[in-house]
Amino acid sequence: MNVFLAGAGGVIGRSLTPLLVKAGHNVIGTTRSAERADAVAALGATPAVVDVFDAQALKAAVMAARPDVVIHQLTDLAFAPGTPQYAEGLRRNARLRIEGTRNLAAAAQAAGVRRLIAQSIAFIYKPAPGLRIEGDPLNDDPAMAPTVEAVRVLEDTVLAMPEGVVLRYGLLYGPGTWSPDKPLKPPAVHVDAAAQACLLALTKGKPGIYNLAEDDGYCSSEKAKSDLGFDARFRA
Repeated sequence: MNVFLAGAGGVIGRSLTPLLVKAGHNVIGTTRSAERADAVAALGATPAVVDVFDAQALKAAVMAARPDVVIHQLTDLAFAPGTPQYAEGLRRNARLRIEGTRNLAAAAQAAGVRRLIAQSIAFIYKPAPGLRIEGDPLNDDPAMAPTVEAVRVLEDTVLAMPEGVVLRYGLLYGPGTWSPDKPLKPPAVHVDAAAQACLLALTKGKPGIYNLAEDDGYCSSEKAKSDLGFDARFRA
């Protein structure tokens, strides 16, 4: 099938694109920078240079691609926790989750796409004993309010699609992440396992929300295991 992958050159995109190509899919992968188009092409995708905040250009790119599925793996987190620019990065990422997701969903609708798969986060639940499941309340700590609100908008926008699928990833580790060798803390998921889960979500599972994390005591990924065949041990 034709897959429009927003964020093909990102942390998950760099693992996901080759998996999609190996599975026989035709991938149109976005990048904001013309200088990175060659890197996207090297992964096996057809590059599409477009800014997700340019709604008209994004709509034109999606419609030209004529995709069967649109995947949203865009983030804007250039600065690691503890660095002076981290708060700025959170604000930028919140804007991307809100405006970028809305633009991408609108472009998908204009192109007649039913299935939109998007990246969200599993480390967003309100603290409570036991394993967190997908229907549990989100964190109500005022310090997290901007992030929680952005996640709500992203997820609501995706779930409003006919076949919206939200992938709540644990903290990523592995190549290209802030923790290349081991998990930072629960909930965690290796970038390859996160990418594999997105590949599985192309054709498996019902519309809805899925936790995707290792069995590290924070949240349950049983729904993803059952519906998608998710395996946190997967490595490319």
